[in-house]
Amino acid sequence: MDLYNRNAQPLQKEAKVASTATKQAKVKSKSTSSFIKQTYQLVAASLIAATTGAYIGMQIAPTIVSWYWALVILEFGVLIGLYFTKDKPGINLAMLFAFTFLTGLTLTPLLSAILAMPGGANILTNALLLTAVAVGGLSLFAANTTKDLSFMGKFLFIALIVMIVAGVINIFLGSPLLQVLLAAAGALVFSGFILYDTQNLIQGAFDSPVEAAIALYLDILNLFISILQLLGFLGNEE
Repeated sequence: MDLYNRNAQPLQKEAKVASTATKQAKVKSKSTSSFIKQTYQLVAASLIAATTGAYIGMQIAPTIVSWYWALVILEFGVLIGLYFTKDKPGINLAMLFAFTFLTGLTLTPLLSAILAMPGGANILTNALLLTAVAVGGLSLFAANTTKDLSFMGKFLFIALIVMIVAGVINIFLGSPLLQVLLAAAGALVFSGFILYDTQNLIQGAFDSPVEAAIALYLDILNLFISILQLLGFLGNEE
């Protein structure tokens, strides 16, 4: 009988450890699912705020154009403030929606230029659809792939810096060809960022849903802008 008890005790301990590990895994999985759900809810709400900003901006387009650079500076200022307050409940949401609303306002000149073109409404619709399809496909791939995409981070960051520098230079050059190349590069780079940030979200690399939402929102916004510019150029050529 004693021999049986001695043999049974280690097995009981192993069973308890396995049971505890299983419970912890379930809790972690539930927590991760909740984190991801909150993130995408914030992304959806951010897109609504941006759409509202764009709609209002189109109603007062001349005013937006005259204050464009001031709004851009304010937009970057709010983004910086958002990163400083991303862990402060209430304030972080107010900053997030203020930022996304401003991004909608600053889209006004681009949207006005596209809608003023022949078939501009179709170009805008196609850009929205292509962006939605691309985001959906890239997100599904990132969620299901077994490949570690962390290696992309450094390359994407370098590519982004190069694009920013080239974009600043093109403000002075005004080269249509360079603008098209930047739009094409932007579509590729921000597609890469969607893959990279989505996998980071699933793997728990972000500290808060707000931080994750900022990253994904910026990826989606910039992908949409790149696609819209490309379609606008092609439509203008036609």
